[in-house]
Amino acid sequence: MPVLLEIISPEKILFSANVDMAVIPGEEGDIAAMPERAPLMISLRGGVLSYYQGEKVAGTFFIAGGFADMNAEKCTVLADDAYPVSDISTRDAYTALEGLEAALANVTAENVVEQDRIARRIQIVRAEIEAAEEKSPTH
Repeated sequence: MPVLLEIISPEKILFSANVDMAVIPGEEGDIAAMPERAPLMISLRGGVLSYYQGEKVAGTFFIAGGFADMNAEKCTVLADDAYPVSDISTRDAYTALEGLEAALANVTAENVVEQDRIARRIQIVRAEIEAAEEKSPTH
């Protein structure tokens, strides 16, 4: 009995298919969506969502935060942004990281909201780099 996995970005439905299991990057750690799961809603961190057919990973998406709502039959991922891991450019991610680190260094100590915003984006870009390097260890 599969579970319906839907990955939805603000613009469109990116993926919709029956899968045997999906491992999702939750704020508190990775969590599996699978048949017979008790209902659960979680916040997502930047990271890789892997979905399985049988015992094998059938595909991966990078999720840049959002929420997931899951139950025994369905898992809906409402992503801030999402794209196939194969689309990540390590070079572009490193360039973005350098820019974000420079921006963070220039934020005043009083501007906590901006510090938090940039720090969250840094976490997402670091997770992108990690995902890209795992997919292609030689960059």
